[in-house]
Amino acid sequence: MVDKQQIEIAIKEYADPYLQKDLISANTVKNIAIDGGNVTVEIVLGYPSSGYNDTLSKQLKAKIEAIEGVETATVTVANKIVSHAVQKGVDPIKGVKNVIAVASGKGGVGKSTTAVNLALALAMEGAKVGILDADIYGPSQPRMLGATQKPQMTDDGMQLEPVVCHGIQSMSIGYLVDQETPMIWRGPMVTQALEQLLRDTRWHDLDYMIIDLPPGTGDTQLTLAQKIPVSGAVIVTTPQDIALLDARKGLKMFEKVNVPVLGVVENMSTHICSNCGHEEHIFGEGGGLRMAQESNVDLLGSLPLDIRIRELVDNGNPSVVAEPDGRIAQTYREIARRMTAKLSLQSKDYSVKFPTIKIENI
Repeated sequence: MVDKQQIEIAIKEYADPYLQKDLISANTVKNIAIDGGNVTVEIVLGYPSSGYNDTLSKQLKAKIEAIEGVETATVTVANKIVSHAVQKGVDPIKGVKNVIAVASGKGGVGKSTTAVNLALALAMEGAKVGILDADIYGPSQPRMLGATQKPQMTDDGMQLEPVVCHGIQSMSIGYLVDQETPMIWRGPMVTQALEQLLRDTRWHDLDYMIIDLPPGTGDTQLTLAQKIPVSGAVIVTTPQDIALLDARKGLKMFEKVNVPVLGVVENMSTHICSNCGHEEHIFGEGGGLRMAQESNVDLLGSLPLDIRIRELVDNGNPSVVAEPDGRIAQTYREIARRMTAKLSLQSKDYSVKFPTIKIENI
């Protein structure tokens, strides 16, 4: 006779590569039903993983069917994305469950390219995703998404509709001004524009919003930390020492304003020759891993310096959608799963479930 404890022991033997813990400890097993020799297990993951669910189901099925007395095992894997805790005293954004900031300490490390590909990767994994281009001075997301249209006003004339490209919602100052027009604004105008782009856009039921931050630790980053509900941040760097030095500053900034850092993405980790395929570490080796270890955060993944990544994003067709089965796209999807799996382990935000008390004169 098979009992529930045997099933749980078998499930505990499998460590989820994204949660980095077993599924029992991660509280993802929602139901175990035993009917003679037939076992049914229901798994609900708190992060999007459509490209991984079949693999997980097969792995658990094999482990359970290896138990003596089990004839067949049926394992269903579903995903449920919930809101997670943010900084205290910051109002949530209507229509958005979680905000993830993608940041770098300096420019030129491929942060915007990483941000747009991660947003598209999350969408491919089954999430509803939006991206906000927070670089007011140098917006790049319209070009990277291949979007040239102007955002439309809502019927009441109070908000902007996000521009939808490649299945994700987006907003950028680049949609509202001419491409050649420089934004000669001081800090307060920039921060006000960022808040308006975020809160005056009617986002539609997003599981995740990716915010592509400008490089550095200035006004925009402080506004984000103080006025925008951020669930977590991702730091993009290259292995080069000077890039790592600035990336550490960005990481420390988020720590000081109580925004959890979900991990580090090492970009341009190796160079791949487009002629012969030779791979070498032209910017150094292992810098992202050392930074992650020293800062006690995860290295979410490493990406090569590949001409195809640059060509595709310049043409408004990023790697994840242009070559969805390619190695680069799969790497972005792996990073997206690790990033959101890390977020899924954080405290949940239950404020939306609390009743609102309204006092009226009778």
